[in-house]
Amino acid sequence: MYISGKSKIEATFDAIVVGSGISGGWAAMELCKKGMKTLLLERGRDVKHIQDYPTANLKPWDFGLRLNFSEQEKQNNPKKTQYADAGSQSFFANDVDHPYLEEKPFNWIRGYQVGGRSLTWGRQCYRLSDLDFAANKKDGHGVDWPIRYRDIAPWYSYVENFIGVSGQNENLGHLPDGSFLPPMELNCIENHLNNSIKKHNGDRLLTIARVANLTKGWDGRGPCQNRNLCTRGCPYGGYFSSNSSTIPAAFQTGNLTLRPYSIVSEIIYDNKSGKASGVRVIDTLTMETFEYSAKVIFLNASTIATAGIMLNSKSSRFPDGFGNDSGELGHNLMDHHSSAGAQGTHSSFQDSYYKGRRPCGFLIPRFRNLVPDTNAAFLRGYNIQGDGERYGWQEMGRNAGFGADFKKQLTRPGEWSVWMAGWGECLPYHDNRVSLDNDKKDKWGLPLIKIDFEFKENEKKMMADIQHTSQQMLADAGFNNIDSFNYKTVGGGTVHEMGTARMGEDPKTSVLNGNNQIHAVKNVFITDGSCMTSSACQNPSLTYMALTARACNYAVEELKKNNL
Repeated sequence: MYISGKSKIEATFDAIVVGSGISGGWAAMELCKKGMKTLLLERGRDVKHIQDYPTANLKPWDFGLRLNFSEQEKQNNPKKTQYADAGSQSFFANDVDHPYLEEKPFNWIRGYQVGGRSLTWGRQCYRLSDLDFAANKKDGHGVDWPIRYRDIAPWYSYVENFIGVSGQNENLGHLPDGSFLPPMELNCIENHLNNSIKKHNGDRLLTIARVANLTKGWDGRGPCQNRNLCTRGCPYGGYFSSNSSTIPAAFQTGNLTLRPYSIVSEIIYDNKSGKASGVRVIDTLTMETFEYSAKVIFLNASTIATAGIMLNSKSSRFPDGFGNDSGELGHNLMDHHSSAGAQGTHSSFQDSYYKGRRPCGFLIPRFRNLVPDTNAAFLRGYNIQGDGERYGWQEMGRNAGFGADFKKQLTRPGEWSVWMAGWGECLPYHDNRVSLDNDKKDKWGLPLIKIDFEFKENEKKMMADIQHTSQQMLADAGFNNIDSFNYKTVGGGTVHEMGTARMGEDPKTSVLNGNNQIHAVKNVFITDGSCMTSSACQNPSLTYMALTARACNYAVEELKKNNL
């Protein structure tokens, strides 16, 4: 059932899920399938699969500025316009209506609509391994994860088999294989680079990305059409999103109630029971306040917003924020850095080209610090992601020329090129944090969120190594015009923020236990990126989904035992 505004609905549910993005959609589906009457709250507008993708089939010339933004729009929305274009802008929150405070520059990229950022995510799906889950304990940074790979491995498979992940098994212990659909194909220049890496770097390999784009029809969706217009919404269901998959599945059970335009201002704590009794909601359109009750609450508003809700949920029991006995709530914010790498051109394979626009690139899995090395320049590691393609008219149009000969030149593909950059781990630093400014409010009267984040020396040393190794791999493969780079993108730039309500064994140093429950309030679960104890270097969304499915199963079993 869809509801909004003053619609009359029951105020009590079995479960409430806050946020409808990748993890929130999963929580709603899992709880509904298990018979729970579930209220799904989304602060933004409703977006229905297919019918609410108005730009999905438009051509560049159908847009007034050919997909570009005006200078005025860039000035008004400097964050959003770095990541969106005119075809996808409706799925990105604008800066004017949704301000936040930056102690240091940070790009907080949000999607305030049903489906959240599942409509615009990069779709890369990689498992973490015990190299990642044990890292904090081994080197002393952060706290130890309360789980290991064996605890989550079956849930990775469960999620992969539902969403559909195309990829290639490579038998790497530190990047576990999964349940994959047939992989997409590397092109000739990428295969050339792969062969060179095998020859010159025996500790490395290059493989096709593991991505939630379907290479064959799957569960009534897809296959991917290789249009690479994913951020506009896919009417074919060729990639996984809450809108195309989990939310429709939740509706099919008859147990889901969806309420868009609903900002959760706080979780309500009941002193008598020692549990959360429900949530307080502000209707974004009418400014009215509502309260909804439930036996169990899943908080999946995304890392920074989740921390904001908890910090704003104060009571005599939790004067410093909901569940914040440890004082760690809002701290340990992480994001991957992905701004360092190299690019180059190659003069071979002029008789080869490709068809379509493959929606993913290649991956060179982590190869640094797989075993302890006291002489290493930095801790942890990175993977390298990139793609190979031939220059087209967009790139060659910058060359000098004019007239018919110049136009003819632009119709011919240029040289092959490869661009690649490192996706690197960020350590969990206590002083990278989210807090509230109670003196500055948004239009709904809520404190503005303040973000204080920076990459530190370990990340900077890692970036330097990424530049060097990327440049060397291209040189070994015979590339020309090689240029290493570091865009020095600020925090938030990879849109992998995580860690503000971390999991851990000890309630004195963590917010959540090994089942994603708040230590002190067992009927509240957090399974978005907030729960991450370390960041690893893999794209994290698959882990969020697996942890969500696992926690939902646990929550329902505990409810049956009357433990919640």
